[in-house]
Amino acid sequence: MAASREILSSSLSERSSASILASSASRSLLGTGGGLLRGTLCVRHRPPPAGRSRRCRSSFSKTSPAKETTRNPLVKVVTPLEPEEFQVRAAVTIRKKTKEDVKDAVARHWDGLSDIIGWNVILQIISEELDPIDKNPKKSSEAALKDWSEKMNAKGDRVICTAHFILDKNFGIPGAITVCNRHQREFFLESIVLEGFPSGAVHFPCNSWVQSTKDRRKRRVFFSNKPYLPAETPPGLVQLREEELREMRGDGTSVRKMSDRIYDYDVYNDLGNPDKAAELARPVLGGEKIPYPRRCRTGRPPTDADLHSESRVEKPHPVYVPRDEAFEELKQGAFLAGRLRAVLHTLVPSIMATISADKADFSSFHDLESLYKEGLILKMGLQDHLLRKIPLVRQIQDSSEGLLRYDTPSILSKDKFSWLRDDEFARQMLAGVNPVNIERVRTFPPVSTLDPAVYGQPESAIRGEDIAGHLDGMTVQQAIDNNKLFMLDYHDAYLPFIGQINAIEGRKAYATRTIFFLTSFGTIKPVAIELSLPPLSPGDAASRRVLTPPVDATSFWLWHLAKAHVNSNDAGVHQLVNHWLRTHACVEPFVLATHRRLSTMHPIFKLLNPHMRYTLEINALARQNLINADGVIESCFTPGPFCMEMSAAAYRESWRFDLEGLPADLLRRGVAVEDPTQPYGLKLLIEDYPYANDGLLMWSSIQNWVRTYVDAYYPSADIVQSDSELQLWYWEAVNVGHADKRQAEWWPELDNPASLASVLTTVIWLSSAQHAALNFGQYPMGGYVPNRSPMMRRLLPEEGEPEYAEFMANPHRLFLSAMPSLLQATKFMAVVDTLSTHSPDEEYLGERHHPSTWTSDARMVEGFYRFSAEVRRIEKEIERRNADHKFRNRCGAGVLPYELLIPSSPPGVTGRGVPNSISI
Repeated sequence: MAASREILSSSLSERSSASILASSASRSLLGTGGGLLRGTLCVRHRPPPAGRSRRCRSSFSKTSPAKETTRNPLVKVVTPLEPEEFQVRAAVTIRKKTKEDVKDAVARHWDGLSDIIGWNVILQIISEELDPIDKNPKKSSEAALKDWSEKMNAKGDRVICTAHFILDKNFGIPGAITVCNRHQREFFLESIVLEGFPSGAVHFPCNSWVQSTKDRRKRRVFFSNKPYLPAETPPGLVQLREEELREMRGDGTSVRKMSDRIYDYDVYNDLGNPDKAAELARPVLGGEKIPYPRRCRTGRPPTDADLHSESRVEKPHPVYVPRDEAFEELKQGAFLAGRLRAVLHTLVPSIMATISADKADFSSFHDLESLYKEGLILKMGLQDHLLRKIPLVRQIQDSSEGLLRYDTPSILSKDKFSWLRDDEFARQMLAGVNPVNIERVRTFPPVSTLDPAVYGQPESAIRGEDIAGHLDGMTVQQAIDNNKLFMLDYHDAYLPFIGQINAIEGRKAYATRTIFFLTSFGTIKPVAIELSLPPLSPGDAASRRVLTPPVDATSFWLWHLAKAHVNSNDAGVHQLVNHWLRTHACVEPFVLATHRRLSTMHPIFKLLNPHMRYTLEINALARQNLINADGVIESCFTPGPFCMEMSAAAYRESWRFDLEGLPADLLRRGVAVEDPTQPYGLKLLIEDYPYANDGLLMWSSIQNWVRTYVDAYYPSADIVQSDSELQLWYWEAVNVGHADKRQAEWWPELDNPASLASVLTTVIWLSSAQHAALNFGQYPMGGYVPNRSPMMRRLLPEEGEPEYAEFMANPHRLFLSAMPSLLQATKFMAVVDTLSTHSPDEEYLGERHHPSTWTSDARMVEGFYRFSAEVRRIEKEIERRNADHKFRNRCGAGVLPYELLIPSSPPGVTGRGVPNSISI
């Protein structure tokens, strides 16, 4: 022992002397300008134990290798070697459920127990580099998440669990992480951040459900936020990139499980329910017979009655969408609350309709207004009538705390009689919920494109003498030459279906044309309405009726009935064509193609990702409850069971992707002309056109952002053409997603940066601003049914008919009887209230999840912040316009400001806000 102490003392003395000498030498060298030398103790580098790889370990290294460097013949100065290994920490953010049922709580506790005994969540880091020996990607050892049980039981909606790794200094840049979930249930992985790399933190945006190994044996792969074109993929990630995309595509067979993440295409063969009733059968939409876009495949078996129809899943059971496309908890809660509200709003009228035929219609306009003031129970004295028979209704009223009362629509907020005025009727064609159908009159009288042998004379019945007195002294030709005549033409869209619609009890419709004149004040006014019925048989003359602005009491009420039919047609085209078809249905193939063909590390995927959020889920819910046979749309809109066939006819006859961008659409409708001297390269012929004015601001900001983004990654046409993923994405969206239109010559070629930017701008425009302009005004404008009734139940009375005497005696009562019934109106109001509601977790244009880390490309982060700032400037500009009295179509006594394209919004029904995606 004494000898040992002597040796130890001698060793310490030598080290102390060496340290003093080194320090003295360092000061000496500094004094002579020799530079700064850092002296350290020499620590011997111990080799790793046998069987343990030096390249990658899961325990901490306790030694630091060094080498001796002779700086001065009198002293040995020791400098450190670069460490062979270094520590990395993974911070894993997991989103918890804020509301748990008993089953969830039991599963959470079981997962906590499983984690303690080793059935935990395992991570492994994958390098961008290949191992030079085995030519496989370099991989870290596996590491488990720590403290799962404790942290998942803590309060809060997010927790951060950690894992630690020891990596070899030659590991390279981390490009991917695999996650293995050995718990019993899935969890939502928001992000992973690796800390400890010399280059700084590495971010992995995940935002995905990680399934248990009992549901999905393969490990999940998440790539870092560093974007790579396919040809630039680091060698260590090439195989993973290909495998991930292949798995997302699936093999096109079998029924999809709710936990699947497979994106595939199918036709709309699940709208009918022939097994329930023969009258609920519906034709398949998609294919040569009835062209239509494709939807997300579920793979359910066919119905018993029709092998071409897919069996249905009814509420409350969910329809399959890939797992990550489902609503997140906050969105789901808001949507279910809206559905509950809709159920309650519909319940009492449903009861009323079954027990009391005499209360099925509104008897006065006061009855309508009482829906907003008193609610459904109290209106029209229904409480006594109902409570005598159904005591439960009182409990519903008491427990719903006002849920049975409707919010007052914006159209009534400033002037409750505005909807009666002709100028307001016309203004809404420019600044209402459907401002995308008005077009310039180029030929007078207007001419139909339908087969005259079937539908009669193609020329309109409107003549010059009908409108000459309403053109401020101009002749019809002068008005046309001066771009003063405009038209809302629903003749060809409706006429082929009118006979079938009018054969349905309680539904009546015309094919309508409406002519407007642009006044010197910048407003438009209706000057003629044409109501057409098809010939009774081929070769017969069509029935046509032309009405002009009223001159007496009788013509006043007939004119308002005619406007109501125009509004009903407008509501149908808006919902079935412009809203559902042109945004929801036509964007879905691009969403499917993006997930199937673009890796999450592809820069274009990163650009499009926020604009695809929730779209597949809301479309699946629409197929389940809105556009299906006997669903809300068929129940509430005039075309009834022919609604989706009308939508398909519009797709076949007029839909063109190259004309879906805003400038192209304005030029197509003739409401703008090309003018290179103007800011957007075109001039509006109706200068005060709120939708177009604000829309061009939004279009331009999106276009500039997309061009900046595309130019950064595609400086030449060759790079666009050689990008295999990008070319397959576009090819599949066109040739599979829009297979029935694939032969059209108007599809843009994706062969240079400009064409790519144009395609992407159009997709983002449709998903964000266009959808917002067509959706979020539905309740503010349509919540008061007389303003734009979705359904008409009577034709205009004519002299000699029994209805004419009823009309003359009580015109307003007949007018209300032509509107939807109490049940139909309240059902419609409840649905558009839900559709017009912003979720609390909405992401608006100019916003995105983790704005600083969605990409590692600092140029694009900076570019996005510039885009976001531009969107905020647009918001201020729209607010300024709405306060400027020279814009009479958006400012004036009782005039609603046009706010549908104001980018931001709080939650709820606000009549404003532009979400990134089609999310409702």
